[in-house]
Amino acid sequence: MGLNRIILVASGKGGVGKSTVATNVALALAKSGHKTGLLDADVYGPSIPTMLGDAEVQTSGEDKLLPVEKYGIKAMSMGYLVDSGQAMIWRGPMLANAVTQLIDQVEWGDLDYLVFDLPPGTGDIQLTLAQKLKVTGAVLVTTPQTVALADVMRAKAMFDKVRVQTLGLVENMSYFICPSCSDRHEIFSHGGGERAAEDLGVPFLGRVPIETAVRTGGDKGEPVLIGAPQSASAEAFTAIANALHERADVACAKMEKEERQRNSLRIINH
Repeated sequence: MGLNRIILVASGKGGVGKSTVATNVALALAKSGHKTGLLDADVYGPSIPTMLGDAEVQTSGEDKLLPVEKYGIKAMSMGYLVDSGQAMIWRGPMLANAVTQLIDQVEWGDLDYLVFDLPPGTGDIQLTLAQKLKVTGAVLVTTPQTVALADVMRAKAMFDKVRVQTLGLVENMSYFICPSCSDRHEIFSHGGGERAAEDLGVPFLGRVPIETAVRTGGDKGEPVLIGAPQSASAEAFTAIANALHERADVACAKMEKEERQRNSLRIINH
C-alpha cells in the first residue's frame, strides 16, 4: 500500500457540510488525474454511503477489505460494514481503533491522495490519525456565520498542537443565487471565511454556494460534481481541489526538506 498524500477534512462543529466538501473535493482530484481514496472516519455518523450510494464490501485473497469504487475513487466507511440502524456505542479508544482498522485492513493500493472525512470536533480520532499517519495537511470547513467560525478556530488550534499543517479553509453554504431573478443572497452573512483564514494565517481555498443540486445529489448518491458538473458548486469544488493540490505540493516539499535536514543531523551526530 502506498499512500502518497493524506488530507484531513475537518470542522469544529457539525452541520457545515464537511462530508459534502470531502466527497466532492476527492472526486475533483480524481477528475484531475490523481488516484484518490476517500475514508469516512466519522464512525458515529457515517455519511459517505449516502453521498456515494450503498455498496457491498468484498474481501481480497489476503483477507483484507476491498474499498468500494465509485465515480473513479476508492472509498470506505463504517457505514458500509454495519447495519444503518445499528447504534455505535463505543468509547474513545474503540473509535480510534476502528478507524485504524479502516486504514490498515483495507486494500487501498497506491494512491496519490487519501482524503479523510473526519467527525466534527477535536477528539480521539483526530489525535490518533495525527499521531499514526504522516499527514500532509488539514482542510478546515466552515460556514460564514460567527458561531461556525469560532469552532473552526478551535480546530485549527488542535492541528497546531499535533503539528499538522492547515492547508487552507473552505467556506461552504456561502451564498444563494435565486433561480428566478439571479439575485445573490448572503444568507449566513458575508466574508466570514475569508476573514477567519486571514486571522488564522492560512490560505482561503474558496467558497461554495448553496444549490439544490448539492442536496439532491448527496441524498441520492450522486454528488454534484457528477450529477451537475456545470453547476456553480461543481466549479467551486474543482477550483478548491486545484488550490488544495498546489498547497499540498508546497507542504510535501517542506516535509521532504525537513526530513533531509533530520537525516543530515543524524549522520553528523553518529
